[in-house]
Amino acid sequence: MKPITVLLAEDHAIVRGGFRTLLELESDIKVVGEAITGRQAVELAKKLRPAVIVMDIAMPILNGLEATRQILKALPTTKVLVLSAHSDDIYIEKAVMLGAAGYLTKQDSAQVLVKAIREVQKGNTFFNSYVSKRLQNLNQKQLDPKGISKDKKIRLSSRETEVLQLIAEGKANKEIASELEISIKTVEKHRQHLMEKLNIHDTAGLTRYAISAGIIESNIQLTIR
Repeated sequence: MKPITVLLAEDHAIVRGGFRTLLELESDIKVVGEAITGRQAVELAKKLRPAVIVMDIAMPILNGLEATRQILKALPTTKVLVLSAHSDDIYIEKAVMLGAAGYLTKQDSAQVLVKAIREVQKGNTFFNSYVSKRLQNLNQKQLDPKGISKDKKIRLSSRETEVLQLIAEGKANKEIASELEISIKTVEKHRQHLMEKLNIHDTAGLTRYAISAGIIESNIQLTIR
């Protein structure tokens, strides 16, 4: 029987190593790669084409939600299982909206993680009991069939989201340009467009928006420039 190939996307080495050790005890699961940033997760997903990606949300350079969007656009048959330390509604709603097949928290047991991987690989969805209840509450807020709230929200492009995250992480324009392999002038244009679209006119405001929108988590250490 062909094993379920899994890519681990988690920036903390100890946590990532623990996941690998647990999963390698299962004869039907094979960890084929590890990513420590969202961007690396996207690159490895395209290269390795795993059946399931266990995705953390709070990762540097590119957060797990934006990485999920990019991965599923390129590899629609791959299943993304979000495994986060947080279960705030904003993260759950975004994960579902972007097509994640499941959502667990790091408080869940190893047995739950293994079961979730097997279920999403079969084409099913899998949410722990707490997340399931939160989804029921979100549905009562009248989400459309795609899981997107009918409330009018500002939509950012994939590139705008990437730039906003790097700004919120305290990166200077030069660093952002280097990371995204674009010119400093292009970064400046994206920054200006973000401020105009969001009606925010300083870096601190952009950072607060990134936190409120779930682009970065509020417990990330930030350096505002």
